[in-house]
Amino acid sequence: MKCPGCGYTGSANQAEKATRVLDSRLTEDREAVRRRRVCLRCGLRFTTYERAEPKPLTVIKKDGRREPFDREKVLNGLIKACEKRPIPFTELQQLVNRVEQTLRQSAGRQVPSGQIGELVMAELRQLDEVAYVRFASVYRAFGDARGFVQEVETLKRGEAS
Repeated sequence: MKCPGCGYTGSANQAEKATRVLDSRLTEDREAVRRRRVCLRCGLRFTTYERAEPKPLTVIKKDGRREPFDREKVLNGLIKACEKRPIPFTELQQLVNRVEQTLRQSAGRQVPSGQIGELVMAELRQLDEVAYVRFASVYRAFGDARGFVQEVETLKRGEAS
């Protein structure tokens, strides 16, 4: 580890390290390890964070185009669907976290956009029925009021669509 103060990187033969770890602990979200270090040359104390680098996800769009997975796009769609609903922003962030975690655990590196939409709808249905219907109306692209009414009827019967 290179010291951010003096730039020391240790000896040339790597027998001598540049820093020593004073303390290690998990961050609150348990997604990273926080390490307090001290430079062995100048004595500067500093903090580093170690995170696992997730494998990149590629979304396969309906028209065949491919683009990187963007959690902000999912979050923005949820924000629009939940407009004027009593849902805290943190719950939407957690929903996106669960969807992304499911994709990373179950899918390969390439995910059809439809799979993402279905995961989001399943999560949103449990969170808020009105937001679910709003999201479904855009996601499923209802051509007329009949499609919208059918989705509401399915929701009232408690069926999964």
